[in-house]
Amino acid sequence: MGAMSERLSMRKVREILRLKFECKRSRAEIAAAACVGESTVSGYLARAEKAGLTWEVAREMTEAEIESRLFRDVGRNEPPARVPIDFSWVHRELSKPCVTLQTLWLEYREASAAQAPLRPYEYSRFCDLYAGWKKKLGVVLRQVHRAGEKVFIDYSGRKPHIVDRTTGEVTEVELFVAVLGASNYTYAEATRSQKLADFVGSTVRMLEYFGGVPEVIVPDQLRSAVSGPDRYEPDINPTYLEMARHYGVTVIPARPRKPRDKAKVEGGVLIAQRWILASLRHRTFFSLAELNEAIASLLERLNARPFQRLDGCRRTAFETIDKPVMRPLPARRYELADWKHAKVNIDYCVCYDDRLYSVPYTLVGARVEIRATASVVELFHDSVRVASHARSYGRKGSAVIVDEHRPRAHRDYGKWPPERVVAWAETIGPNVGELARAVMRHRTHPETGYRTCLGVIRLADKYGRDRVDAACARALRIGSPTAKSVTATLRNGLDRVPLVEPPPRGALAHENIRGAEYFDKEERSDLGRDDSEAGRDEAERDGGDAEREGGCAVSGAALH
Repeated sequence: MGAMSERLSMRKVREILRLKFECKRSRAEIAAAACVGESTVSGYLARAEKAGLTWEVAREMTEAEIESRLFRDVGRNEPPARVPIDFSWVHRELSKPCVTLQTLWLEYREASAAQAPLRPYEYSRFCDLYAGWKKKLGVVLRQVHRAGEKVFIDYSGRKPHIVDRTTGEVTEVELFVAVLGASNYTYAEATRSQKLADFVGSTVRMLEYFGGVPEVIVPDQLRSAVSGPDRYEPDINPTYLEMARHYGVTVIPARPRKPRDKAKVEGGVLIAQRWILASLRHRTFFSLAELNEAIASLLERLNARPFQRLDGCRRTAFETIDKPVMRPLPARRYELADWKHAKVNIDYCVCYDDRLYSVPYTLVGARVEIRATASVVELFHDSVRVASHARSYGRKGSAVIVDEHRPRAHRDYGKWPPERVVAWAETIGPNVGELARAVMRHRTHPETGYRTCLGVIRLADKYGRDRVDAACARALRIGSPTAKSVTATLRNGLDRVPLVEPPPRGALAHENIRGAEYFDKEERSDLGRDDSEAGRDEAERDGGDAEREGGCAVSGAALH
């Protein structure tokens, strides 16, 4: 077994085993799909064979268990990994004046310092590798496509558009195009964007249009298909990879800036632009559904259009070449899933879409993966599903909690009715029970007051029942039935201090403060004033008001 340059993630090892034993792919195809070397594929398959690990067994194992089976002596006799060379960059820079291979090698070494512990190549090896790469420039591979093997997918650079019927705003949309390698059978549709949901939906509808599943899907390295675009090791988006597993298909992305890797769909996009978009250029569409209805009609004409140099058309070629060997669609359609990472909070819940979902309380603080579809939310820890909930569409902040996920103390706590909490409070003292009733009475949901009541009850362990009851009486008397108020009273010893009764209403608090009798006397003296004086005062007030309003002053006496 050849030594492998580096340890792969167990998820990629699982994918290698699936492609070998379930999809029956060759080692070269597996290497292309998993973005590793053929020797690495051979090495892992040899390890699996030596360990007696078959796909039937590995399918049910966790990734930690697979690792323990394959790597009993990890790290021995493995050569150090090297920093990869960007040969395109080397070739491009060499075309500039005064740039030599030695200059580029020095720059490569300096850049390699940031990728420790990987080591850079030495100068001689650097030159040899570049020379070998350069020899392959200009070589064109003529691809031979087997029946039902590959479907190539891409988006058109030229975009159709729809118009808002109300505002007249024009919105560009995307044109998704897929072409089968052997028959050139074409599928096309318009979508809002190239985002993950639209891309997965288009791929699913493409397979349903074909009525079968090819062996390999070859997408471009757009973000919806490849979560980490890379020339050497592109990582398939987890959601797109899950869709591929559902249909049992292999995803091999085309290399970036290598249109020859997907020449079929490049030609298919050009044909779709000429035979579909050009035919629709004089028509106006007010919805995506209306546009796709027109595209579907033109698509049928395109697939029925006779070949220029061959007998038949795309449809007849598909019926005789691709369709007979394509695998049937699964019984259940793939449901789009969204994957997220989250940390379990102290309340043994994680948040997704502003709603809370529970996991077993033993996972508090652990990192979990969330898989959410339109109907279900699943939670995984170390690739093992630990919880599954029906997706909630209730108000934001609402929680979906399974009783078995709670610790036993919390399960009992959640089952208590308010009456039980009040009865327990009354065992401490009548005023404690009354405070508990007041807490429940002022809450929209009585359960939200349990923590306050239990906090007051626990104070009896520290201060004694009598003091807590007295403190509760004081809190009720001052209109502050809260745990903080009771705790402050006990901490400051105010429960032992008699509560001062407020003075009766109307009583003088101080001899220098004038009471109600003083103001009654003043009122009587005002009533005894001369009527003419009162009338004069009233007239002056009315006149002043009228003068301010710009009118004529009329005395109050004249009105009488």
